[in-house]
Amino acid sequence: MAIPSILKNTLYFNPPDSKLKRRIAILGSTGSIGTQALEVIAANPDLFEVEVLTAYNNYETLVKQALTFLPNAVVIGNKDYYSIVKDALSSTDIKVYAGSVAIAQIVEMDTIDIILTAMVGFSGLIPTINAIKAKKTIALANKETMVVAGELITELAIQNNVPIIPVDSEHSAIFQCLVGEKSPIEKIILTASGGPFRQHTLDQLKHVTCADALNHPNWCMGSKITIDSATMMNKGLEIIEAKWLFNLKPEQIEVIVHPQSIVHSLVQFEDGSLKAQLGLPDMRLPIQYALSFPYRIKSDFPRFSFSSYSNLTFEEPDATKFRNLTLAKEALIKGGNAPCILNAANEIAVDSFLNERIGFLQMSDIIEKVISKSPYISKPSIEDYSQSDIETRALTLNVIKEYQS
Repeated sequence: MAIPSILKNTLYFNPPDSKLKRRIAILGSTGSIGTQALEVIAANPDLFEVEVLTAYNNYETLVKQALTFLPNAVVIGNKDYYSIVKDALSSTDIKVYAGSVAIAQIVEMDTIDIILTAMVGFSGLIPTINAIKAKKTIALANKETMVVAGELITELAIQNNVPIIPVDSEHSAIFQCLVGEKSPIEKIILTASGGPFRQHTLDQLKHVTCADALNHPNWCMGSKITIDSATMMNKGLEIIEAKWLFNLKPEQIEVIVHPQSIVHSLVQFEDGSLKAQLGLPDMRLPIQYALSFPYRIKSDFPRFSFSSYSNLTFEEPDATKFRNLTLAKEALIKGGNAPCILNAANEIAVDSFLNERIGFLQMSDIIEKVISKSPYISKPSIEDYSQSDIETRALTLNVIKEYQS
């Protein structure tokens, strides 16, 4: 299989002059990825400047970020906080907008060079579509966009010759291994930490609490992705994302558990050679790489030392304990709106677990039941995706009520 055309948009695109500042829009600036992206920008003021910041509810952090970085504009998704943000920034020239429609429209601003999509879940889909149509370079941290509508996003990116640079550590690793390569990919291997419950028995998993699941051994992430990591749904979503980013068949994507999170993923070529990208678990590295591509810029991030990691281990994931991996693979193979259903059911199940309405193992039970009850569409349109998302969320809430009763 040749280098996928969506990657050619990136690997061979005409990069901006390295001496020019890149103007960055961060969709979801108050989350884990957004705040770390701002750390990267603050450390490189000669290379980057903040053009747009958006958040949904966290208006206090958004205001602090805006006063620090003085972007052209900010958008608060929840309109209830518009006046608060507007008043807090009244002494500046920063434009203030509100609402989901404003977030979806702000990406079209002429002054934006790169859009970092760090919104959580399905909410990132429409802004990403609009950004691609506006021919903006995409630094993709919202994996759900590719999970829900990978085929549509891929086709749009190719039609508009838009680079999509992955920010997820695993997909960034694959991407970095492919830079300069023109040989076909035989397969890719996504590494997984295994989360905090890698060595738990099924009986132990029945008694896992929300606090336990939020205590990830390696990564500092937002609550939703941390729970996804604990259930290994995060890896399942990454399998689907990888299929579209790298134009692969399901059988060309493998997952291996690597508890130390030093090897961030591997590519195997048709001659049998393996390339891997290694580094300490620090999301600032793939964020910086995406914002500066195709250049690498100096950083003061901590360096890896073999003397500190004398034993790097790898093991097969346990699909019996972590059924979300199987559910994700089945959704990928089925195609159509199945991944959209999977994603919506998972978002509601995770939220319910975070609010202590259901148990840890019940998340997989509920997702599986919702998938079996949801209408299947083999060739969905963007309207179909939106409708499937709405209907699946409602159905999932009903299934959760059944479990609670």
